[in-house]
Amino acid sequence: MSEPELVPQDGAGVSDALQRLWTPHRLAYVQNQEKSEGCPFCRLLGLPDEEALIIARGEHVWAVLNLYPYNPGHLMVLPYRHIADYPDLTAEETAELAEFTQHAMKVIRSVSGAHGFNIGMNQGPIAGAGIAEHLHQHVVPRWGGDANFMPVIGHTKVLPQLLGETRALLADAWK
Repeated sequence: MSEPELVPQDGAGVSDALQRLWTPHRLAYVQNQEKSEGCPFCRLLGLPDEEALIIARGEHVWAVLNLYPYNPGHLMVLPYRHIADYPDLTAEETAELAEFTQHAMKVIRSVSGAHGFNIGMNQGPIAGAGIAEHLHQHVVPRWGGDANFMPVIGHTKVLPQLLGETRALLADAWK
């Protein structure tokens, strides 16, 4: 099999061999259209925990399942205050954010046997933050083989449990 011609004679370009997954429903996040309705995270705080997928509430921060999880149990830890930048957290918020993150890891390990975690914040739209106006830290559980053939070949993520069931499992174990 020969290599594709990098600069075709007709100037049309060569496919990069990547398939695209079109998700127009996420355009509201990218274009920040939901801003007119207020912060989606702040709106969740007024809903019942079960409906909002809130796992736990602390004094300064709270934990909620990600509505678009990378893996089962993917949650976020957020301050109640509507702030965007990590350095703007108070010492108390920073400490409780760290404590909630540690506790989330222990809870997720206890109910699912996660082998590892990706933990992090995307600070600002240019860094990939979908909702940049309200700081949030992702806690993503990982397992050996979680990037198996389904997402690699089938371009499909398999989530073995409904979000409401995952929320109940984590909320019960959080206590």
